[in-house]
Amino acid sequence: MDKVRKTFDKWAQNGKAELMETEHEKNVLKFLQKIPFDKPFTFLDVGCGNGWVVRRISNEKKCRKSIGIDKSKKMIIQARKKSSNKKEEFIHTDIESMNYKGKFDFIFSMESLYYVDSVDIALKKIFRLLKPGGQFFCGIDFYTDNKATTKWANMMKIQMHLHSKKEWKVFFKNKGFTVNTRNIKDLENRKKWKREFGTLFIIGTKPVK
Repeated sequence: MDKVRKTFDKWAQNGKAELMETEHEKNVLKFLQKIPFDKPFTFLDVGCGNGWVVRRISNEKKCRKSIGIDKSKKMIIQARKKSSNKKEEFIHTDIESMNYKGKFDFIFSMESLYYVDSVDIALKKIFRLLKPGGQFFCGIDFYTDNKATTKWANMMKIQMHLHSKKEWKVFFKNKGFTVNTRNIKDLENRKKWKREFGTLFIIGTKPVK
């Protein structure tokens, strides 16, 4: 079993999944509230953890399907236990090997893309899974511009791809996305980096041909 999967299996059991929900909820909801979910849509959360984003999105009136995937089987077990309606589905897989025939209007990931084995393969798969005009919302706290977080990889002793904001934008552009970014800050947080840098959201849009 790889170290990333082992780490998140452990977090699913020791309460860290709920802590991640609490830590990320404010900035994620600030970001998602700006998205006009005004047409029928399908949604995929890559690295869904205990499924909290999937559950929130499934309650949007126009949501047809809200799917979460995670490489941690124990996270998926937790997510299924918390599932609140039939629009939700949770699949034990990673994005690189996900086998899914449909396409999505929106794909989301929060603090998960830098754990993948290959950023190149993951972004290629995400691009393919999006409908033309579809969007990928990628939230990242761990990036070189945000110096306070760069020590995380050494602390956790697992593979984490550390890149700058500029490098992430290039990765997205190289896969065919048009790219925008937003920094969502938590101005009342006790952590200085959350107030000054916050979460970097990279927004990749698949062009309509």
